Amino acid sequence: MKRVQDKVALVTGGAMGIGAACAKMLASEGAAVSVTDIDVTRGSEIAEQINCAGGAAIFLEHDVGEEAAWRHAIEATVDRFNRLDIVVNNAGLGIGGDVEHATLDDWHRLMRVNLDGVFLGTKYGVQTLRRYGGGSIVNLSSIEGLVGDPNLAAYNSSKGGVRLLTKSAALYCAKAGYKIRVNSVHPGYVWTPMVENYLRAAGDVEAGRRRIDALHPVGHIGEPDDIAYGVLYLASDESKFMTGAELVIDGGYTAQ
Repeated sequence: MKRVQDKVALVTGGAMGIGAACAKMLASEGAAVSVTDIDVTRGSEIAEQINCAGGAAIFLEHDVGEEAAWRHAIEATVDRFNRLDIVVNNAGLGIGGDVEHATLDDWHRLMRVNLDGVFLGTKYGVQTLRRYGGGSIVNLSSIEGLVGDPNLAAYNSSKGGVRLLTKSAALYCAKAGYKIRVNSVHPGYVWTPMVENYLRAAGDVEAGRRRIDALHPVGHIGEPDDIAYGVLYLASDESKFMTGAELVIDGGYTAQ
């Protein structure tokens, strides 16, 4: 028996990076997957790769900051697969800026995806999963939701918000008897297009990667599958005694 056999998952930001790795891994372990993203081309390719590998997947164009888009994504998932058991709120933006110089427009843009999107995914996830007897919601936070960075004022705030929203939702679901677990995952730096683009904007990508490698006691940056394995665990029944928890996967970054 595969680890999430016969479950149905919805993964936001599934077109690349951590989201794509989560979608593929959940599918390889037996889940049917809705891959959602605003990037239609890449998202469709991920769903096609899953189907070609013998899995079951659909792609849905989905702006996580739009409430109506959440209703549509969940309805389309249930229409296709007849239920929903797992929601992975992965979609996110990375925008730099210290508290003195960050713009309010950048703040709003980032919060709309990183925090509003997770709120909506958790809200509609709870409403839907309870109809099918429960399930698991996994919210992607960050090490930046645990420690501060002087140049990431908005990003720190959004990821810290995801951390405490997760705990609030977990307690609510537990006290309501919904059998829905809600946990957060806190990656260290992971080699994804978002990190690569951030380094490119700052200058030399390779030199930047070496600097980031050195921040982690294990000596290197993470890979998307490193995070996907943690998401798989929280999505599966193996983690049935975990809710409101923080799963830190960071190469020792926050142990320092």
